Amino acid sequence: NNVIDNDVVVLITGESGTGKELIARAIHYNGKRKDYPFVPVDCATIPETLIESELFGHEKGAYTGAMNKKIGKFELANHGSIFLDEIGNLRMEVQAKLLRVLQEKEFSRVGGNDKINIDVRVISATNADLEQLIKEKKFREDLFYRLNVVPIHIHPLRNRKDDIALLIQHFLNFYNEKYKKNIEISKPVLTYFNSYKWPGNVRELENTVQRLVLTASSDVI
Repeated sequence: NNVIDNDVVVLITGESGTGKELIARAIHYNGKRKDYPFVPVDCATIPETLIESELFGHEKGAYTGAMNKKIGKFELANHGSIFLDEIGNLRMEVQAKLLRVLQEKEFSRVGGNDKINIDVRVISATNADLEQLIKEKKFREDLFYRLNVVPIHIHPLRNRKDDIALLIQHFLNFYNEKYKKNIEISKPVLTYFNSYKWPGNVRELENTVQRLVLTASSDVI
């Protein structure tokens, strides 16, 4: 509750697919910023050349192809929360600008001089070892300490056996409603699911339940 109720910066770590964004959403939607935007950014899928513009926006004509002004994710998240997934993928120049934003609560769009003030909660996540990246001079140590105020580590699903049945029921309810079905999973299948290692973690479990509900030819799998 202290983490949710206060605006502390949170760093969520864990293997890919463990549900880091679910935790970030839970922090946001149970906190005092819940009526304002939750803006997720996947730093691993945005090209390096575009990530600064994606985060901070750009002015018209800032670079070739910038035909119009663009509002960045930080502006869109104002008064709410921004979730920076796979933060370890940010190149050093963008890390420097992010550090300044965390310190000064303001930034300029790419190609612009006007200072834009923001009030945003920052939640970040990574499946990388940031401390190792610091040793390799690929991640700023000062930024790491700014992001790692409250660390939350999510264990892989294979180490959270008690969660499997709860997650299965949650995903069953969701996809039964979505596909207008009433599918149940038999005890032998549940037993098998509990013994399976789930290398893709929560994401693999969700995809499996979705596929089973979608393709089921009877009400019991």
